[in-house]
Amino acid sequence: MKNSISKEKFGPWALVTGASSGIGEEFANQLAAQGFNIVLVARREQQLSSIASELEEKYHIETKVASIDLSEDGFISKVALVTDTLDIGLVISNAGIAFPGELIRMDINDLKKGVRINVLAHLELARYFGGKLASRGKGGIIFLSAMGSVNGVPFLSNAAATKAYVYSLALGLHTELKRYGVNVTVLSPGVVDTPGMADLGLTAADVPMKPMSAKQCVTEALVGLKQNKAEVIPGMMNRLINALAPASVGRNMMAKMLTKSMGITR
Repeated sequence: MKNSISKEKFGPWALVTGASSGIGEEFANQLAAQGFNIVLVARREQQLSSIASELEEKYHIETKVASIDLSEDGFISKVALVTDTLDIGLVISNAGIAFPGELIRMDINDLKKGVRINVLAHLELARYFGGKLASRGKGGIIFLSAMGSVNGVPFLSNAAATKAYVYSLALGLHTELKRYGVNVTVLSPGVVDTPGMADLGLTAADVPMKPMSAKQCVTEALVGLKQNKAEVIPGMMNRLINALAPASVGRNMMAKMLTKSMGITR
């Protein structure tokens, strides 16, 4: 397969969090197509089981389903129970959540949940599997951040801040783990056509450019991992915007889109 990654280095098992839809599901699909066995992690067990059955039937690989809430304390012990007998060579730390709105009007428990899933879960996965991969002497981790998160996103202030943490964590680990033979890449997409768009109240008509497909996003991420790039911003136009557009322009654009989708008039 064109642009396939090495099962010898990154296999035979890959773990994908947030695997029940969107970018996570696409990672599971593309890796299964390349012959990787997949551990699918998310809360929705029925959805995961359905995806697992499809992957096994289509690609003749093995799967494990782990219905786990990554916002719960001690979730990593549940992940360990599922994976400790498996040779995990690749971790896709993709799970995340975003509650749009004015931070001063949001439920503090929702904000804290966002931090637990978007920050602490990535940290615990990095600490647990980073050590295992370093001992193994090979493998890789892909973290999901978001383009522009380090510049702040109005009406997604907390979510963007958590993604900025993931971005910085991944860049640091890229250098830390390189000497152990472990590739680390942070994926920083722009708007991607996934169910997450609807969660933000957005449609394709609301955004200034056509949303990227999850397929393109994941394909570019896996190529970047193979090349051990520290960061992948998928899409040439996204890379140009990220490099050339002032941060204030991005903030103002996102503010206009999100206030419109949420019906905020002042």
